[in-house]
Amino acid sequence: MSRVVVIGGGVVGIASAIELLRDGHTVTILEPGTPGGEQAASYGNGTLLNPSSVIPMSSPGLWKKVPGYLRDPLGPLTIRWSYLPRLLPWLIRFVKAGSSAAKVGGIGRALAPLLANAPGLHRTLAEEAGVAELITQQGVLFAFPDRAAFEAEGLSWSVRRDNGTKWLELDEDELRQREPTLDRHYKFAVLVEENGQCRDPGAYVAALARHAASLGATVVRTGGTGFRTEGGRLRAVTTREGEIACDKAVIAAGAWSKVLAKAAGDRVFLETERGYHAVIADPGVEPRYPMMPSDGKMACVMTPDGLRLAGQVELAGLEAAPNWQRAEVLLKFARKVYPGLRADLSVDQVKVWMGHRPSTPDGLPVLGLASGCADVVHAFGHGHVGLTAAAMTGKIVADLLAGRAAAFDLAPYSAARFR
Repeated sequence: MSRVVVIGGGVVGIASAIELLRDGHTVTILEPGTPGGEQAASYGNGTLLNPSSVIPMSSPGLWKKVPGYLRDPLGPLTIRWSYLPRLLPWLIRFVKAGSSAAKVGGIGRALAPLLANAPGLHRTLAEEAGVAELITQQGVLFAFPDRAAFEAEGLSWSVRRDNGTKWLELDEDELRQREPTLDRHYKFAVLVEENGQCRDPGAYVAALARHAASLGATVVRTGGTGFRTEGGRLRAVTTREGEIACDKAVIAAGAWSKVLAKAAGDRVFLETERGYHAVIADPGVEPRYPMMPSDGKMACVMTPDGLRLAGQVELAGLEAAPNWQRAEVLLKFARKVYPGLRADLSVDQVKVWMGHRPSTPDGLPVLGLASGCADVVHAFGHGHVGLTAAAMTGKIVADLLAGRAAAFDLAPYSAARFR
């Protein structure tokens, strides 16, 4: 078996490490922070495990909205003017990726097998790690002001249906019985029962990292910077502290994977979609279902720490300071969703966070063998589905390094698509 270095200790990296350990490899995980810590995108996730999340961010007619994204710094998707010149090559490809219903449908078909049975796969991992209670599957509620608002999203729901998603349609009375905490301006909803939740992603990743260590993985608190090869074969991963000898490597460094991919022979278009969340301790309401309000474009979920409101897309790069007003937008909208939310929230009751989703223009991850060295595997760029797709991604990484045939076609995820 091989000596494998996994660069990145987020949920994708840790899940990959566990699957590699099952195959008998010696595994070293490089992670500058603490696995499951606040520096990781998976920590601040909206907690949802949705096989139905086969819809890319890009959609037909999106180009018409770009000027609005530049003007409104607090909209659900915003672009900072100062970052636009660097963003433009990615943005052009982003707009093109969803420019037709056929392209959106193709992305949906490519994502579907990667997300299939995600709650079940994560439940297995959680049971092995001793935290089975963190994975639940009561479904996710998508709430709309009326049926017309649901029908206006026709393309996204038809793509979901074409890829196997089923749902229950709830009228106003049924919705009120299912979710009495919800504001009465929501009069229609669909319940996707196959969807699930990881109630505390940070604790989950930390538990998986402990499980990986119990199986023999070594965690080194540093980041990878590149690779040393000889005769086309990998000899070591380079770090800020020196080299780590290995035979194989996995790039799972999230939004920081672009430079590593280039070192492995592939130019990829990767950006950070900066996401925000706010968690309200003792919010005064306790929703029964994880929910996505159509007019809020955010996840509203109960966690052990309180009510988490997660969403927003800000394109501003890895270095810009957070705009905490965007977290305030989530809090303000939450009062429109849950009228019973406490009016007298103190500063100590609300915790805000910002993190970096690693996103490609087409919403598909980069997953496969590197062009410059077949001993290096790409496993990054999952965007909004990193948590959901992590368990299956780990299995694919193990298959690639073992030379086994993957369970489905990996061509749509190849870095070659950016050439």
